[in-house]
Amino acid sequence: MNGSHPPAHAHHASGPVVWVAIIGVTCLLLLVFQKVLWLVVPFLLALILYYFLYPPVRVLIYRGMSRDAAASVVTLAFLVLLSLAVVSLMPRLTSQVRHWQDTVDRYVQGGTQLLDGSLRSLERHWPTLERAKLADTVAARLTQGAGNISDHIEPVALGIMAWTPSLLLAPFLAFFFLRDGRRFKRFLSAAVPNAFFERTLYLLHEIDRTARAYFQGLINLTILDTLTLAAGLWLLGIPGPLTLGVICAVLAWVPYVGSILGGLLVVLVAATDFPGDPSMAYWAIGLFGLVRLLDDFLYMPMTIGKSLELHPLVTVLMIFVGGAVAGVSGLMLVLPVLGVVMVVGETIGMIVTDPRLIARHRHARKLRREQVSSDL
Repeated sequence: MNGSHPPAHAHHASGPVVWVAIIGVTCLLLLVFQKVLWLVVPFLLALILYYFLYPPVRVLIYRGMSRDAAASVVTLAFLVLLSLAVVSLMPRLTSQVRHWQDTVDRYVQGGTQLLDGSLRSLERHWPTLERAKLADTVAARLTQGAGNISDHIEPVALGIMAWTPSLLLAPFLAFFFLRDGRRFKRFLSAAVPNAFFERTLYLLHEIDRTARAYFQGLINLTILDTLTLAAGLWLLGIPGPLTLGVICAVLAWVPYVGSILGGLLVVLVAATDFPGDPSMAYWAIGLFGLVRLLDDFLYMPMTIGKSLELHPLVTVLMIFVGGAVAGVSGLMLVLPVLGVVMVVGETIGMIVTDPRLIARHRHARKLRREQVSSDL
């Protein structure tokens, strides 16, 4: 046989057309998800719960329990533990509300003093700014806009209350993922022609692997951010470096926006705890700028991008594309959505470019037509 001709079933890699379709579908889905964020967020939380609760469910199944019973037991145990934690923490949280308000007032005041001192230092070096009375203007605007902290806390509390019913969907969805996940896979597989059955099983497996890899990569990214921030804050001498590192790393789940909020939190702490040394706040800003660069160009491609088997350049570019297309929600969702769409797109691309699978499907349709018309 002539070795210059590859076999008909050779692997066909995804080409530029498939990748253009993958990126286009990803952007379209981000726009749709932005409109139904009330459903997307609990769905993502349910997936996290699913991957967290699946190992104990699997252990119970291996011990002879049915899948329905195992899912019910594990979900009920999780809800009981969550309820006990909330009930035990509620009195302490309630008693600390007033203390938290005083703390917030103190940190806001420290940040305001830092901003005022920085602006007045600029005025001393730039006469144009001094003639424009920049510091006095900003101070007046802050005084008018700040008001009482409770006035700003109220809309936040109302927003949390509005999101609470949607977030309660997460354990409900997670329970059905645990109980009926395989039934849903069988339901999808039954609707696929026999010629594509193997590819469909591969597709479902890869989607599950991609989602699991994304959340594992997110956890690894959070650990790296926590260690880096805690080490930097400890070297700067800012109190509570590990706690601040954990809070900022979790906020960084929302790219850019979360990092800005975390950086603002640490700057306020530095400005309040070191009122006579504004350089501490500037060092904190420099630390967060460094961590932001490490996140974009090292940590995220090394964790989430590597877990999803994405090229670092694609990872970084798609983060910017997600933010431009769908704002904050696009920043949060772009990588998991891209990972799933990439799996689906590449699998479909392999199917439609595989002449052997297409020939099998056509032959199967021809045999079915002959069978149903044989007695006519």
